[in-house]
Amino acid sequence: MAQSFLTIFRKPLNAGFLSKLNNVALSPIYCQDVKHLYSKTALGLDGFVQQKERIKMQMASISDKFKDKMSEYVASESKNLIFTEDLKNMVHLADTDKEIELAIQMTKRYNQQNRSLRFGNYIFGPVIMRMFYVHNKPDLAVECFKSEELRGIFEQTISYQLLLDLLYENQKYQEILDLFEIITDKQVEGLKYPRHAVVLAMAACYKLNNPESLEYALKQWKSLSEFGHQAMRKATTFCAGLALNQGKPEIALELLTSVKNQNYTTVRNLKVASLAGVGRVEDAIPILKAVLSEDVSLTDYRKAHTFNRDVIERVKQAMASSDDAELTLEFNRLEQIFEKEGHISDQSLDDQLCSEIQKTIQNRDREFRDNSDFQPRGQYNYNRGYQQRQNQGRYNSSRPGLVDLV
Repeated sequence: MAQSFLTIFRKPLNAGFLSKLNNVALSPIYCQDVKHLYSKTALGLDGFVQQKERIKMQMASISDKFKDKMSEYVASESKNLIFTEDLKNMVHLADTDKEIELAIQMTKRYNQQNRSLRFGNYIFGPVIMRMFYVHNKPDLAVECFKSEELRGIFEQTISYQLLLDLLYENQKYQEILDLFEIITDKQVEGLKYPRHAVVLAMAACYKLNNPESLEYALKQWKSLSEFGHQAMRKATTFCAGLALNQGKPEIALELLTSVKNQNYTTVRNLKVASLAGVGRVEDAIPILKAVLSEDVSLTDYRKAHTFNRDVIERVKQAMASSDDAELTLEFNRLEQIFEKEGHISDQSLDDQLCSEIQKTIQNRDREFRDNSDFQPRGQYNYNRGYQQRQNQGRYNSSRPGLVDLV
């Protein structure tokens, strides 16, 4: 960023106020509860499971013979070929550790075959990663991702997203950052920083919640800016939340200025908490008051704008150190109105930051290409099928839903 993190305010901070504020213990927003970051539908896992059951039913009478035949193929040194349909079926049929290992060996043989013999455009990376995901095999997924014998198989941004999310679910946060370095070096599909890989890297930093992870996150943020990448809001709020947890509210405020729509719930809450953290309570009050003037009529898509209770408590703690009786009175009046009109949520800011991402939108970077653009006829199209269900559903609207406003 052109502007320093530490030179973001036009008004000087009140030294006396900050001295008092330093004696107030503002609790961190971070907690250890682990949740899924991306929903199963957003990752195409539900579609994979449906296809898995479909293939198992279709091959019920011959699956054992098929597996035995494939085992013979990979065990022999002959030139027996693994065809696309063979590998596709095995990946979906695999249930045991032995069968998953067979699928991996078949993938290695398939990848080593003369590429001129493969005329289809089926992309196996995301499908194999989904196999690892549904069977919760994070270590095996990492091993295969790094395998020289499988080079080129997982070079799709959706495969990165699946792998990193699987590691996130298993709390392997440092492993996410290690793989993120490999991913950014690859620059697959012309992208140095795949959007959802950035989100997961920032989520890992947030979960690690230490000075080193903040330093790493800010280093990546600086590199993002230098390359002209616009981080997704979710990545920004994770990074800002981490800065706030590490006692750097001024950095959190600077990061939040990059979000185009400042009215998102997480952005407003983080901004208010950060302003309280730097002793600028008087600047937090207008943000709190703004929700009272907005249209908060209840519809199928919207509800009253809220602030997290722990954020309100942060402001209250900071207010206790203020000598401004008029400001304190105004805040107390606001708090009463918020309680009465339902503008305070009992959901913690941490829970809100880590809330599950329900869907992803295909964008011009083609990050979700997967098999949706290269699908053999008759093969279930995970991403497109999901998008069609969304378009046909009752939430067919270009306006963001509640899940998007976090």
